[in-house]
Amino acid sequence: MHIQTVGLKDIKTPVRVKEKSGQLQNTIATISMQARLADGHTDNCVETFISILNNSLEEISVTSFSSILSKVKEELQAKSVRLEMSFPYFINKKAPISNTHSLMEYSCTFSGGIGSDEKFILSVCVPVTTLCPCSKEISAGGAHNQRAEVTLNVKFNNFIWVEDLISMVEESASCELYALLKRPDEKYVTEKAFNNPMFVEDVVRKVAVLALENPDITWFSASVESFESIHKHSAYAYVDSDEVR
Repeated sequence: MHIQTVGLKDIKTPVRVKEKSGQLQNTIATISMQARLADGHTDNCVETFISILNNSLEEISVTSFSSILSKVKEELQAKSVRLEMSFPYFINKKAPISNTHSLMEYSCTFSGGIGSDEKFILSVCVPVTTLCPCSKEISAGGAHNQRAEVTLNVKFNNFIWVEDLISMVEESASCELYALLKRPDEKYVTEKAFNNPMFVEDVVRKVAVLALENPDITWFSASVESFESIHKHSAYAYVDSDEVR
């Protein structure tokens, strides 16, 4: 029996990811890779995978990601190769009033293939605040608000930065989040969310509108999960650009 598809899963390794500023960020990536081999291929796939990865860790970007796929396909003479890399990405953010600096963490994923499966997808998972419009309308004072997570997946025809996708999501919510806030900042973000109530459907629609307006994005999907503060369940909404174009 000839096994055609082989690979490695969940390799954890230090990587350096290129930032929009031009700097390189040190982080830890979880990498999975698989290749569909030609009949009769006998080379050591694990050795090839690891060797090429180790030679590419100094700078990971969309461009170098494609280069890794090409090298693996060439070395193994594979019909196709698919690679997925997930990593925490940190942005130095200033609090809105005090300008206090803190590092905010976001989850990012590069996934793509070469050969028979050439889809490349850039994904970000962004924490935000949502505030319930119904709660605000029926309450004499206050309204329930909670943390939510927005996952945005995109395909694109021109280069696009992780930071730009994160900004797109953050401006679509009741309020963005910060790792560190002082009292004046807390007042600001609380009042901003109160004055900008949104259901999960509202958030996902706004993300979709901004993604559709971006000429570099050729396809996207977006989902929002709100971890409700007064319910046991979460609220959820999803949109795919194939459904709205």
